[in-house]
Amino acid sequence: MKLAEALAERAALSTRLAQLAQRAAQHARVQEGEPPVEDPNALLAEHDRVAAALTDLIARINRTNLQATLADGTTLTDALAQRDVLRLRVQAYTQAADAGAARADRYSQSEIRYVSAIDVAAVRAQADALSQQWRELDVRIQEANWQSDLI
Repeated sequence: MKLAEALAERAALSTRLAQLAQRAAQHARVQEGEPPVEDPNALLAEHDRVAAALTDLIARINRTNLQATLADGTTLTDALAQRDVLRLRVQAYTQAADAGAARADRYSQSEIRYVSAIDVAAVRAQADALSQQWRELDVRIQEANWQSDLI
């Protein structure tokens, strides 16, 4: 199995886990004398089986990420950390640019006037450059995901 396939399976198992928990909670209480539509104990038992499979899969993905590398030799673990931080930086620069560009309409001359404290165009350009770096790194990560076998 390729790492990319394992990541898709992890997402499916996570979704299944959440659904089982929701269904168990939904059927945990019924009107007296009425049977539950689904057996909450059976749902919780299935939840435990899926949770065990997910735990094993996540551990295998993590071990693979430690060993697999991008073309430049960077481990997937390091690349994922870089990508996560790039995303946070893009968000910060975008939020700052949006806040600096926000217009506050004044209805009279006596109202407080707000001005931008940043060069919005420069901050947006920086956000765009960081976004480009993020996209390029993400493509390299996806490439490694499809080339790496799951440990």
